[in-house]
Amino acid sequence: MARDRGRIPLREQVYDSLRQDLATGAIVPTERLGEERLAEAYGVSRTPVREALARLQADGLVERLADGLYPYRPRLDELDHLYELRLVLEARGMQRVAPPGEAPTHDLDLVRTELDTWRALRDAPPEPGPALVAADEHFHTTLLTAAGNAALADALTAVHVRVRPVRTLDMPTPERIATMTAEHIAIAEHLVSGAVDTALATLTAHIDTSRTHVLARAQYAMRLTKLGRAVRD
Repeated sequence: MARDRGRIPLREQVYDSLRQDLATGAIVPTERLGEERLAEAYGVSRTPVREALARLQADGLVERLADGLYPYRPRLDELDHLYELRLVLEARGMQRVAPPGEAPTHDLDLVRTELDTWRALRDAPPEPGPALVAADEHFHTTLLTAAGNAALADALTAVHVRVRPVRTLDMPTPERIATMTAEHIAIAEHLVSGAVDTALATLTAHIDTSRTHVLARAQYAMRLTKLGRAVRD
């Protein structure tokens, strides 16, 4: 971690770096967040690490278990609730599109850029893994950013961070990747063309499908795979 970022307090630097590492999966869900080890990793004393961990715990991204602090891991019921929140946030963003004849409320250039990205991914399918999860999250966050309400986008980002431990350890099949790609393209095309109701229906079905699959995989993985370490009963 760079230690010379202007006048940003060291505790803020550590908080930002640790939050980023949690968000990107650089710290695995089952890794205990020991102050001494983190201080060594970030090249700081234990005090700013302790302060950063306290803030992250207040943010809901870190939780205290019997033997110390760990990255937040959703319970199965919480996972379901987080997907329900995704539906509320993303549907509200879509509903902000102005009716025909009124001043536009959406930045459709952002949507077009995502549309180009996913058309390219259709032609050159990505491999499963963290990069694919990040691209998927970026698509959905961009739709909310385009809606013109930064608070909605920030709230969705927080949901993504909490669901990511499960999604990152999942390995979708090529068929699922192709389906996700096609649905992203359809959502963006409908939105750009002004077919907002169709875009919303497609988006809702897309999130519901993901919700059903992730919950089923998590339940199965509780018993049989390493994904089970990312959730708790």
